[in-house]
Amino acid sequence: MICARDVSIEFPIFESSHRSLKKTIINLSTGGKIGKDVAERTVVTALDGLNFEFHVGSKVGLVGHNGSGKTTLLRMLSGVYAPVRGEIFVRGRVASLLDVSMGLDLDATGFENIYLRGIMDGQKPSLIRGRIDEIAEFSELGDYLNLPVRTYSSGMMLRLAFAISTSVKADILLMDEWLSVGDKEFSVKAQKRLEEMVDQASILVIASHDSRLIDSLCNRKITLSHGKIIQDSVLSA
Repeated sequence: MICARDVSIEFPIFESSHRSLKKTIINLSTGGKIGKDVAERTVVTALDGLNFEFHVGSKVGLVGHNGSGKTTLLRMLSGVYAPVRGEIFVRGRVASLLDVSMGLDLDATGFENIYLRGIMDGQKPSLIRGRIDEIAEFSELGDYLNLPVRTYSSGMMLRLAFAISTSVKADILLMDEWLSVGDKEFSVKAQKRLEEMVDQASILVIASHDSRLIDSLCNRKITLSHGKIIQDSVLSA
């Protein structure tokens, strides 16, 4: 279950006096609301007083213009951002596929990164050990897993990160667009795993500009604009 009550997120902007009026107008039309806080600092309100509840079976699509607040909302649900006002309750194991490469240690080996990411996700070492073989096999990186990640190509790094991030069964799945990973053969395998995760998750929240993807995956659509919910609609099956 996910429950939000009047949640708002603000980002302070320092040295904003050097911004031109033209840039300020552009920001107002494409991003969150720009204003002042009690200390007269310029702040951008990325999310503004949101209220919603997602229950078991909710497959929620987030839509809106660039800067409407979709990614900020997903990051709040994943625990990256905390609201400055209001309350957010998230009950259940969360799998966040917002930036799968985030948190990889370039100087650590592939195997070491599997442990590091698992610990960052709050998993016990015994549980991580039980997943290593499956993650290694899925990544198809072989002996490269014994080498520092800095020696990997970008595609190899993405394979490792994807294999780690999608190895955990989650109650709540958060996605920022549909992931496309690696070459054609690996991408087919990744696509199948993503579909399985979506089917198994009790709650899905995905942001996308692809209306066909939202219509095919989701039973609810939330439209954001300048950090506010302007429409919350039920989609037909």
